[in-house]
Amino acid sequence: MADLDQTNEPVELDRVIIRFAGDSGDGMQLTGDRFTSASAVFGNDLSTLPEFPAEIRAPAGTLAGVSAFQVHISDHEITTPGDAPSVLVAMNPAALRSELHQLIVAGTLIVNTDAFEERNLTKAGYRTNPLTDGSLERFTVYEVPMTTLTKDAVAPLGVKPRDAERSKNFFALGLISWMYTRPSAPTLDWIDEKFGSKPQMAAANRAAFAAGHAFGETAELFEHPYSIRPAPHAPGTYTNITGNTALAWGLVAAGQMAKLPIFLGGYPITPASDILHELSKHKNFGIRTLQAEDEIAGIGAALGAAFGGHLAVTTTSGPGIALKSETMGLAVSLELPLVVIDIQRGGPSTGLPTKTEQSDLLQAMYGRHGESPIPIVAAYSPARCFDVAIEAARIALKYRTPVLLLSDGYLANGSEPWLLPQVVDLPDISVDFATETNHIDGDGNPEFWPYLRDPDTLARPWAIPGTPGLEHRIGGIEKADGSGNISYDPANHERMVHLRADKIAGIANDIPPVTVVGDVDDANLLVVGWGSTWGAIDGAVNRCRARGHRVAHAHLVHLNPFPANLGEVLQRYPHVVVPEMNLGQLSRLLRAEFLVDAKSVTKVRGVPFSAGELEAAFLKEMGA
Repeated sequence: MADLDQTNEPVELDRVIIRFAGDSGDGMQLTGDRFTSASAVFGNDLSTLPEFPAEIRAPAGTLAGVSAFQVHISDHEITTPGDAPSVLVAMNPAALRSELHQLIVAGTLIVNTDAFEERNLTKAGYRTNPLTDGSLERFTVYEVPMTTLTKDAVAPLGVKPRDAERSKNFFALGLISWMYTRPSAPTLDWIDEKFGSKPQMAAANRAAFAAGHAFGETAELFEHPYSIRPAPHAPGTYTNITGNTALAWGLVAAGQMAKLPIFLGGYPITPASDILHELSKHKNFGIRTLQAEDEIAGIGAALGAAFGGHLAVTTTSGPGIALKSETMGLAVSLELPLVVIDIQRGGPSTGLPTKTEQSDLLQAMYGRHGESPIPIVAAYSPARCFDVAIEAARIALKYRTPVLLLSDGYLANGSEPWLLPQVVDLPDISVDFATETNHIDGDGNPEFWPYLRDPDTLARPWAIPGTPGLEHRIGGIEKADGSGNISYDPANHERMVHLRADKIAGIANDIPPVTVVGDVDDANLLVVGWGSTWGAIDGAVNRCRARGHRVAHAHLVHLNPFPANLGEVLQRYPHVVVPEMNLGQLSRLLRAEFLVDAKSVTKVRGVPFSAGELEAAFLKEMGA
């Protein structure tokens, strides 16, 4: 089916922020994802924010069951899903009540009037119908009987009424696709591919999409459609990618660059499970995945795979990190490469499973028994998760150490365009396994000592078990320096503790210096961030600079050790502010490490910062 033609000339916009909201069974994530994909094909820059209900299946029509998806598309570079939507699609009263406060004044509100019956109004907490009581006068409201129109459109196909109603999200998608001149072909092709084995369902979804598109074009409710030109991009092949998919693909690439098979041992946990799901699709790249019986079994299997010569990975969220801490300490003692991925979510304990937070930094830094330092890296955008996965693998393999990779729910589920890299541009992180003995015993016989270190990196040799002549022992009880024999000698223990710490500290010489953007030389305020705050900070800094204020921004990917020049950078600026989705964990580390008066801007509401929130905080700090 060809793209559906427009009949009236669209009005051009430079950007739009649309929020789809409905019951968790209304398919809002699918609707938002399909609209995003069509926009990516069209060439817009984009950023998304999916928001899931915390309950697996809250009662239909209740506030607890509302699922939302916000997408920001533009004809220029953007870094956030937008501060507030200019368009809200509300599929029922609960969605309207839950999400209306997000909509800008005079914004566009599209509602499914069929859902605004007394029963649903009561469940959403309305005493009167907001469509008739005048409470929506601040907005431009379009009332559309989506359920009825969907049923009418699919009735000739013989679809049961209940099944027909499930296609109403495609009606909404068709309507919004007409309003913003999205190409139809990507959605229709996806329907055919997704529902190819269920032709009646495919036909129903296509009919619903076409009906929504036609309604926008012919109902005379809307003055005109809108268009957003493609954004300028560097030449190359692009795809729309989420953070978790980018992490998985980064691990695939790391395995190829390291010339090692990958093993992932994990246990399903929101919001990390998608990495396990995605990697399980790529066995052709020498990847083995294990859905273990629990978190401890997952990391234990991964550590065993590392002993056997694999690039080993385990994935989890904050609660799983707590369970894996003992085995991470064992990996520190064994000095084996292991990538531990933590997709952070709201805590403590079970906390907010479907909401985002950055509250695991201090746990990543200190949450193990004894002196057990671990390198920490953090992704800062969905697409950059790919690069951080390779960097974590590089450090783990080169320095024979577990590495903690921090992402969060916002990055994991959010998406943006990603330029596929050229394979020749990816780093060579291959490993030389030990193949020969490296020590002569007292009787003149050659033997292998597992803790003889490279003088530059302090990394120990990595010998695959079963290599003839390289029999050796490693384990959790302290080992003698060099030989690896069990040792309870106090001086040896202190030496080994220092060696392990010095090895991690030395990584600072092998990572890029921190870069400063904005008013680098004469800023009054330096904003230091890490992780997913990058987009909002970037937007807020640019807004402040546009007002004439002198502001600089430094964003950290390496959190342990810090870049070697970070202390010098911090001392150059009179004011330092650290925005975090926690109660100030990085600011504590900066104050302790560099004795700088770093001030925190914190948020722990389960949703990311907006650029507007940070702009206000930065202006306040500067007394503006």
